[in-house]
Amino acid sequence: MIQFKQIAVVVAGLPAMLRIRLHRWTKSCGQVALQAGRTTATMIMALAVVTASAVVTASAATMSVQVKEVPVRTTPSFIGKVVGTLAYGDRVEIQKTQGAWSKVAGAGVSGWMHTSALSSKKIALASGREQAKVAASGDELALAGKGFNSDVEAQFKAGHKDIDFTWIDRMEKIKIPSSEMQVFLKKGDITSKEGGAK
Repeated sequence: MIQFKQIAVVVAGLPAMLRIRLHRWTKSCGQVALQAGRTTATMIMALAVVTASAVVTASAATMSVQVKEVPVRTTPSFIGKVVGTLAYGDRVEIQKTQGAWSKVAGAGVSGWMHTSALSSKKIALASGREQAKVAASGDELALAGKGFNSDVEAQFKAGHKDIDFTWIDRMEKIKIPSSEMQVFLKKGDITSKEGGAK
């Protein structure tokens, strides 16, 4: 038989907003239930918890990756270890959010990715087109989030023709493997406030 303590444990594990809604609902019907006796009140609470659990399960958002390729990490941090990648159009289920990060599962990978790489729109690639036009890469999206994009770069270069960008262009092409990055971060004892390299 379900007891109030068991129900309280389940309710405590629910998100805050859902607990508030559940509390308001049970408060409005609780007076009648309590007058009918403890068993009826327990049944109504159990029904409320079951209903709340169904709402939580049903509200898990499914989103699409809106960039060419995005890394999925072990922690909600740009220096978190990469456990896999997702591609443009991949559908993922949002399991949890933390700041600007979303914990996702889909396309055979699970972990954290930056929410800016996601769209609530369903993206469908047209058949026969392997190289679909992608609006932005993950790197471009990250730079745009900081106020820097290809238009800003072109404008800066036009205003600074005396600067040679050859070395900057070369540095941008350097790709550090995730495994080497993790070794570097570990040796330097570098962590971020979001969690860091784990």
